[in-house]
Amino acid sequence: MKYQVMYDRGTRLRVRAGQWAFTKKEGYGIASLLLNQDFIQEVFTSHRNGSILIYFDGEAESKQKIFHLLDGITIDDLFEAEPTQTQVSKEITDDFYFKISKMVGRRFLRRLFLPVPIKTVMTIQYTLKYLWGGLDSLTDFRVDVALLDGAAVAGALLQGQFRPASSMMFLLAISDELENYTVQKAKSTLKDSLALNIDTVWLVDENGVEKQVSAMNICKGDKIKVHMGDVIPVDGKVIDGDAMVNEASMTGEPLAVHKSKGKTVHAGTVIEEGNIIVEIYSMNKETRLNKIIDLIENSEDLKAETQSKAEKLADSIVPYSLLATALTYLFTGNSTKALSVLMVDFSCAIKLTTPLSIISAMREASDNKMMVKGGKFLEAYANADTIVFDKTGTLTKASPKVVEVIPMSKRYSRDEILRIAACIEEHFAHSIATAIVKQAEEEGLKHEEDHSEVEYIVAHGIVTEYDGKRAVIGSRHFLFDDEKVKVTKAQDKKIAKKSEEHSVVYLALDGKLEGIICIDDPVRDEAKHVIEKLKELGIENVIMLTGDSESGAKSGAKALGITEYKSQVLPEDKSRIVEELKAEGKTVIMVGDGINDSPALAAADVSVSMKNSSDIAREVADISLLSDDLYDLVTLRKLSTGMLDKINTNYRNIVAVNGSLLVLGVMGVIPPSTSSLVHNLSTMLFGAMSTKSVLKDVNLSNEIEVEAIEVADAS
Repeated sequence: MKYQVMYDRGTRLRVRAGQWAFTKKEGYGIASLLLNQDFIQEVFTSHRNGSILIYFDGEAESKQKIFHLLDGITIDDLFEAEPTQTQVSKEITDDFYFKISKMVGRRFLRRLFLPVPIKTVMTIQYTLKYLWGGLDSLTDFRVDVALLDGAAVAGALLQGQFRPASSMMFLLAISDELENYTVQKAKSTLKDSLALNIDTVWLVDENGVEKQVSAMNICKGDKIKVHMGDVIPVDGKVIDGDAMVNEASMTGEPLAVHKSKGKTVHAGTVIEEGNIIVEIYSMNKETRLNKIIDLIENSEDLKAETQSKAEKLADSIVPYSLLATALTYLFTGNSTKALSVLMVDFSCAIKLTTPLSIISAMREASDNKMMVKGGKFLEAYANADTIVFDKTGTLTKASPKVVEVIPMSKRYSRDEILRIAACIEEHFAHSIATAIVKQAEEEGLKHEEDHSEVEYIVAHGIVTEYDGKRAVIGSRHFLFDDEKVKVTKAQDKKIAKKSEEHSVVYLALDGKLEGIICIDDPVRDEAKHVIEKLKELGIENVIMLTGDSESGAKSGAKALGITEYKSQVLPEDKSRIVEELKAEGKTVIMVGDGINDSPALAAADVSVSMKNSSDIAREVADISLLSDDLYDLVTLRKLSTGMLDKINTNYRNIVAVNGSLLVLGVMGVIPPSTSSLVHNLSTMLFGAMSTKSVLKDVNLSNEIEVEAIEVADAS
C-alpha cells in the first residue's frame, strides 16, 4: 500500500493512502488486520481520504512493524469486515459533531451573506415544521412542548420578530440532534453488551469426535458441543446431554432452565451446569438474539428516567407559559409584552441540558473503563443506599492459595489427598480449583485420569467416580448435608479449629471424609478503604455475602470493616436476600463476578460486574468494570451523583434566569428580541456547562487518597 505519514508522535500514528484507496467496509478490514497485533490498541480508518489512525504501545520497534504491515498490504489483501464497537461509537460521535458543525456554519454563512428578504423567506419556510407540530398537538388536545414551540414561533412571525424566531428554531434543532445522539449511543452500548464475541466452537463429527474450528466455518445442520460456563453461539436443538441454561438475556428470568434432548436453546444464553450437543437451526443474523438487537435498534424506549422526567417537566410547564402569556395580554393589552413572555421557553433549555448531562456522564464512564448500559443505571447507582458484595473475587484478590492439607483417616496420606483433589478439580476454572491444581503442580504431585466424567454442582462442589469409588469434593454443606458424609467427633473437632482460620474444602470417598484442604484468599488491599469511602458518599448499608463458614466470613468482614454479612450463602439465597432488601424499601447495588452471582445481579436495582467476571455475570450486569480496581465503584458513585447534581443545578438556573426574563418582559423593561436573545444565550451557556467533566477533580483526589493510604500502611 502506498501512503504518506501525516502524524507520528508518541503512541499515535496517522497515515493517508489517498481517496479511493479503500471502501468503508474495506477500512474495517484493514483495522481488523492491524488489531491482530498485540502492540496495536486501536485503529480508525476513513474511506473519504484513505486515512488510517493507529494507536500503539509507543515503542520504536512496534512502529517499524506497523510500517512493515502497511507496506505489505496489496489490493488482493483488502477484504470487507464489520466495525468494532469502538469504531461504531466513534462514528456516531463524529457524525454528531459533523451535523452540529454544519448547522452552525450554515447559520453563520446565511446570516453573513444572504440578503434580508431571502433570510426572511427561509425563516418562514423553517417555521412550517413547528407550526405543523403545534397544530397537530392542538387538534389532538395535547398541551405540550410542541404546542408551545409552535405558538412562540407563530407569535414571533406575527410580530415581525424573524431573528428571534430563527434563533429559537436553531436551538430547538440542536436539542433534537442531541436527543438523537443520546438514543444512538445508548442503543450502540446495549447492542454491544448483547453481541456475541465467539471466535471458536467445538464441532462434533459423525463419529462423535470433537474438533475446535472457527465460528465462521459452521453452518446449519452442524453439531457443536457447548461446555459448562460457555455462551451458546447459535439457535438450535439439544440432541445429547443435559444442562442448566441461564436465559436472562432472552427472558429476563434469573433462574437457570433445564435443557435436555429435544429442547431448544438460543444464542447468547449461558450454560451454568452440564454439557450439551446442539444441532444448529440458525446462526449469525438469523438468531433470536439478533432479532432482539434489531428490535433494540428500532426501539425508542431507551431514554434515562431523568431524561424522561425532564421531558415531562418541560411539557408540564407549557400550560403555565401559555397562561402567563394570555394573562399578560389580558391585563396589559400589549401584544409585545405578551410575546416577550411567550418567547421565554423553559422547555428548550431543559430538553437541551438534561441529555447533554447524561451523555457527558456516560462518556466519562467509558473513558474511565466502565461500561454503563444506559443512563437509568447511573441514576439508580446514584440513588442507591445499599450495596451488596459477593466476597470471593470481588472483595478478595481471587487468587486463593492452599495453606494446609490434612488427612482425616489413615487410608490416604497428605500427598494422596492433594493429588486426588487436583485430579478432580483440574477440569474447572474456579479460583479454588485452580489453587488446588497449582499447589499439586508446585509439589510435583502428578496424577492419572483415574476418574469418570465429573459433574459440577454450582456453589456446592464436584461429584465423580475415582478409582471405582464415589468421590465428592466441595463445601461443608454439600458433603455433610446433601451427600450425608459421615464425620466423627474427633474429625469435627479438628475441622472446627481449622475453619476458624481458613476456608475449607472437603474430600470424601464412598461416603467417608478422607481429607480437608485449607485455603486462604486475602482481601484486596484497597477494599476496606473503598467501603469506607462509599459510606461517606451516602451508602448506608454495606453487606457481604459468602459461601464461607461463619468463622471465615466473620474474620473477612472484620478485616474489611463490614458489620453486616451472611455466611454459607447459596446462589438462590443471594437472590432472595437482594429481593428482601428491596422489599424493605432499599435501593440495592449488587457487585459480583461469578456464575452463582447472576441471579442476585439480575434481581438488584443496579448491578455491577468485575473485570474478570464470568460471561453470564457480564451479560446480566447493568454496569461492567473493565479495570481490576475497586476504586472504580467510588468513582462511579461520584460520577452518578455528580450527574444528578448537575441536572438539578441546571433546573434551578433555568428557572431563575427564565423567571427573571418573564418578569422583565411583563413589566415592559425588555422587548421580545432581547428576551429571546438572553434566553437563547443562557440556554447555550447551560448546555456548555452540562458537558463539564464531573470526574476532572475526582481522579486527582483518588490518587491523593491512594498515596495517603500507602504512606499510612508503610508507617
